[in-house]
Parts: sequence; structure tokens; C-alpha cells
Amino acid sequence: MSSPPPDLRTITDRRTRLAWTWMTAGTLICLGYPLLPVGGVLAPALYNVIGLAAFVAILAAVRRYRPARPYAWYVFAAGVIAFVAGDVAFEVGGLLHGEHPYPYWNDALYLVAYPLLWSGLLLAAGVPARRDVPGMIDAAVMATGVALVYWVFLIDPALGGQGTPMSERILTVVYPGCDVIMCAVATRLLTRTGARTTSVVLLAAGSALNFAGDLAWSLAPSLSGYPASVITAAFLGSYVCWAGAALHPSMGDAGTSARPATTVRFGWGRSTLLVGCALLVPAVLMIQGLRHHEIKWAAIGLGAVLVLLLVTARMAGFVRQIQTQSAQLERLAMRDDLTGLANRRRFGRRLGEALAAGSPQVCLLDLNRFKEINDRLGHAVGDALLAAVADRLRHGLGDVDLVARMGGDEFAVLLADATAAEADADAARISAALREPFEVAGQKLLVDASVGVADGAGAGDAMEVLRRADVAMYAAKCSGGRWRRYAAGLDEHTDEKARLGAELRAALDTGEFRLVYQPIVSLPSGDPRYVEALVRWQHPQRGFVSPAEFVPVTEENGLIVELGEWIMRTACSDFARWHAEHPATAPERISVNVSARQLAEPGLAAMVAAVLAETGMPAGRLIVEVTETAVFSGGVAVRAIEDLHALGVGIALDDFGTGHSSLGLLQTVPVDVLKVDKSFVDNVTMAGRHAVIAEALIRVSDGLGLSAVAEGVETAEQAAELHRLGYRLAQGYHFGKPAAEPTARRTAAVA
Repeated sequence: MSSPPPDLRTITDRRTRLAWTWMTAGTLICLGYPLLPVGGVLAPALYNVIGLAAFVAILAAVRRYRPARPYAWYVFAAGVIAFVAGDVAFEVGGLLHGEHPYPYWNDALYLVAYPLLWSGLLLAAGVPARRDVPGMIDAAVMATGVALVYWVFLIDPALGGQGTPMSERILTVVYPGCDVIMCAVATRLLTRTGARTTSVVLLAAGSALNFAGDLAWSLAPSLSGYPASVITAAFLGSYVCWAGAALHPSMGDAGTSARPATTVRFGWGRSTLLVGCALLVPAVLMIQGLRHHEIKWAAIGLGAVLVLLLVTARMAGFVRQIQTQSAQLERLAMRDDLTGLANRRRFGRRLGEALAAGSPQVCLLDLNRFKEINDRLGHAVGDALLAAVADRLRHGLGDVDLVARMGGDEFAVLLADATAAEADADAARISAALREPFEVAGQKLLVDASVGVADGAGAGDAMEVLRRADVAMYAAKCSGGRWRRYAAGLDEHTDEKARLGAELRAALDTGEFRLVYQPIVSLPSGDPRYVEALVRWQHPQRGFVSPAEFVPVTEENGLIVELGEWIMRTACSDFARWHAEHPATAPERISVNVSARQLAEPGLAAMVAAVLAETGMPAGRLIVEVTETAVFSGGVAVRAIEDLHALGVGIALDDFGTGHSSLGLLQTVPVDVLKVDKSFVDNVTMAGRHAVIAEALIRVSDGLGLSAVAEGVETAEQAAELHRLGYRLAQGYHFGKPAAEPTARRTAAVA
């Protein structure tokens, strides 16, 4: 039986190791090259063998990786072999003539090699010929600075050397010109748009080494012995890097990762490059002054002007890029992704501006029966319906200042300069427009809206105007009307639920909610194990508002989704902080309640995953508590729980035993913890049938391998009896009331 073929990852890893093995061996050879005997055969032979090996490696890599531009690598390989041939001709000339003639055939080969290398490098790395204006300017700045150095110290003196043969003078000028272009090529490779693959980085490194070697040789042509060997080692390093670029698996992608120039990052590397090149001008001037040479004012002045213009153009482009990106971020931060309308933040800002200039009118609307459609037909249809509603509001209201999606199925319309009568007419028009059927996903859907209208008369800020519109909208919803205008009397006489809903929105925006944590302890010791996060609302006028009073309202108006996300993020952040500050005494896990409305919303699991990643909290430390009623209908709610469980989050069934079909749920929902309802704990100490259900529930829990938590334990006698029945976890006022920080000491133990 034949063995299975190796997978793609194994092949890639093997090829990557080959590339780095070559690079390691080549680097060691380059470091040891200056130590070889000068004048012997070994050094030039090794040098040319490495060059020939680089040529062969490039050809073999083209056949193996099949890059997007094979012709580019062939052109590049031709440049490499031309360089190798030039090196061989250089050694042959020395052997034949007893010295290295200049100029000679090797110079012709070098001059052929340079254009092949430039074009091959740029094409192989996928450097765009156009579009990337910033990268081209960077390369031009670098080339200008290097050209200035070459002109002042090499080219101009060579042109003035009347005793030197013309051919030698021409070559002395041509070589620096080739070096300037090689410098520009290396810069373009490093500043190209797109991902910097390992192959591209190695190509740039080889080009930089080649340029450095040429620069050193040009500035000190008479060097010999060890210094000359060091310069030759730089050329050898260029061969090693170029071959390594070809051998690395990213060679196949080197020319395909370019991206639009608008995404170019202006980092420290580019900043250093521009500053360094700008400083070349005064550096050249200072060196000439210190050497008491005649200062080349014309060349230095022209170089200074060119560098200044190029750097100015580059900085202007950078500023435009920042301005463009800032405007894009501003638009994204103020836009609702689903509908394309303004979001709550932009609406609030624009309303504040309109309020400062006059008395604007606001229409706030909430879709009726949207949750039913979302649950019955799925979130994709629900999202499409929201987009259709947004489109109808955007194009069907005529001249309005702004239309926004405030969140969920709530929208708002701003009339910055309208009378009350015009706003009322718009509210009626909105209500009528939304009663027309929507064709979504091949179905005709009927929804309508409750609309609240308010103006800015006497309002201190935009939040107050929205609160008034919220009150009016809930008054319309509760009274069964289509729309309603806010009046001062609504705050005193409208349904309590309507006012509470409006105040809840403001409470979330102004940070009036807080979390407290109740311990879940071990029996019989009473030692804290877990904590449950509980939300509290301290109203500035009402004082403490019971969760039993406000949570159902948030369920009804959809605010529970936003409130629930705040609770999840705050609880996980607190948990992470406790473990960072007091790891030995912090609770092992934390449980957070999730409502039926949250389970029905799309993206619950994604939100939880994002919070865990943001806070650094392990998924296994989080328990999500849901009620039996929330998951009884199955469908979207059960899928949401399955997604959470797949993340590694624990699932607890809260108030167990009081729902529709408790035992059936244990077969369909991935449950880890049963929280036995307080009603079964209250009379557990009484003789007879009162303890039977509590005992049966712990047996079911143990039989299914689940943890059981007895809720609402208020006395030591209850705790002792629960322990006798087999309970090992309990929660209640006997062990501790909810507090802002978890207790780190031993709580009340079983009597």
C-alpha cells in the first residue's frame, strides 16, 4: 500500500528550510571570505562558484514555483550570469596580462548585466510602473542624493582628468550612473506597495549589498588585501540574497501582492530615508569645506533644489493621504453599515448643530412586528427588510435634513428647519409609506411603525430632544396610534413603560448602569467559586430601579441588545482585572445572563468572541445563563447557544424546573450547568414531598454529568439539607449579597 502524498504545508515547510539553509551557509561564507588568502585561486574560484550557483538556483526556482512573471526571473537570471561572466573575464584578464586591464571585456559584460538586473528585479517584485507615485518619489530622492555624492567626489573629478584615456574616463562616469540606478531600484523594492514577502526583502537586500559594494569600490578604487576582500564579500552577499529570494516559497507570490498606492504607510523607514537624503546636501558641502577643496556650488545647489522639491512633493502627498484617510474614517464612523444611512452618532451630532441654530423637529420611529419577521424568516430577510425600509425613508420623504438608523429596527428623521405642522405631516407620511408592502426575498412583507415627534423648544441638548421623541413614540405604540407628538403632559400621564423606555436609552448613554456580583459557593465550606454578574440602575431622580421593572422594558424595545453587550464587556473586563490584580483569590468563572431577545439577534456569538479577544479572557471562564423560556421555541436561539458552546463558553439553564419542557431541553440544548430555581429551595428543609423535586433534580444533573447550582439559599438549614441531598454549589443571600467586587474571604458555611 503506497504512502499518502505529503500535504501542501509539509512541502512549503521543506522548501522554506531549504531557502534558509542556503542563506545561513551563504552568510557564513561571506563572513569568512575576507579571511581567505589574498592572491590565491581559492577566493576567486569560490566567488564565481557562488555566483554560478545563484544563477542555477534562480532557474530551478522558476520551474518549481511557477511565479506570475517567469520572464522577469529569466531576465534577472540573465543579469546574474552576465555578472558572473564579467567576474570570470576579470580574473582571466589578470592571468593573461599580469594585471587587470581597464577597460576590458569584463566591463562590457558588467554594463550588459546592469540593465538586465534592474528590469528583472523590478518586474519580479511586481513593482508597478505607474500608480505608486509616493514610491517613485522616494526612489528619486534617494537617487538624487547618491548622484550628488557621486558627481562631486567621482564624476566631476574624472571628467576633469585630462591625462586619463577617454575610454577610462567614460567608464568612470558610467559606473557611478549604474550605481545610482541600482540605488533607486533597491529603494523601489523596499518602498513598493503591497506585502513585503520574504522573497522581495531578499531581492532588496541583494540589491543594497551590490550598491554598497559598488559605492565602496568607487570611492576607494586602490584598495587591496583585507579591505578589498570585505568589499568583494558584499558582492558575494548580493548573489546569496538573490538566490535565497528565488529559493524561498514566497517567490511565487512576489509579483502578485501589489495594492493601490493609497494604502502606502509612511513609517519610520520612509521618514529616515527622506531625512537622510535631505542631509546629504549639507554633508557634501561640509566635507568639501573641511578638505579645503573647491566647493561645487552649481552641483550642490542643483542637488539641494531637486531634493527639496522631491521631499516637498512627498510630504504633500503624505498630507493628502492622511486627509483622505481621515475623511474616510469619519464617514465610516458616522455611517450605518447595513443600510448606508447615518448612524446614531452622526444623527446626534447633526441634531446638536441644528438645535444650536434653531428649533429642529425630530421624527423617531420603531418598526412593529419586525421581531416576528426576523425570527420566522431569518436574519438575512430581516436585514434585507431594514435596508428596504431605509431606502423608502431615504427617497420617499422629500426634503429632509437627515435620515438615520439609530440601532435595531429604530430609525430617525431630522427636520432642521420645519414647523410643527410640517413635521406632523411628515410623521403621517412616514406612517403611510411604511404600511405599503415590502417585497423582500421574493415575499411581500407587511410592517408598520410607531412614530414619535418632538421639537427642540426649551431642550437643553440633543439628548433631551431624542428623549422626548422616544416618549412620544412609546406613547404611540402603547395607545395603538400611528404617530404622536410629544407634549409636556406625556411625562406625567403617559404609560410608565413608555417613559421608562425613554429614560433607559438616556441611562445607557450617560453611564447610569453598574454591575454587581453575587458569589456562587462550594458546599459545605461556603468558599466562593464563581460569581454571577447582575445589572443595577441608579436613576438620578427615581433612585434604585429594580431589574424586574426595567429589564422587561429593554426586552420589549430592543435596548436589551445594546445593554447586554455592555454587561458582557464590563463583566469580562472586570474578571480579567481581578485575575491580573489578585490571581490567587479571584473567582474561577463568571456567569452573565443573556435574554431571549439577545439570542434572537444576529451576531451574538461573534460579539462574545470579540469581547473575549478584547479582554484576553479565556472562553472557558465564561458561563452564559439562559432561561428555559428563551430557548423553548428552538430555531435561532438554539443555534446561537450552539455557536457560543462551540467557542468554549459554558451554558447554564437558569430557573431550571419552571419552564415549558425542562427535561426535553437537556436533549436539544448543549447545557453545562443547571441552576435549580429558588422555588424548589425555599421548602427543602420541610419533611415529605417538598424536598423530592430538589433531590430529583440533583440526580438528573449528576446522571447527565452536569453541574447543579441551588439558587436562593437564605438559611444555613437550607444549605445543610442541600448538601445532604448532593448539591455542591449554591447561591443566595446566606452566602453573600451582590457587591461591586467579589469577596475573597470564606463566606458563611453550612451549619
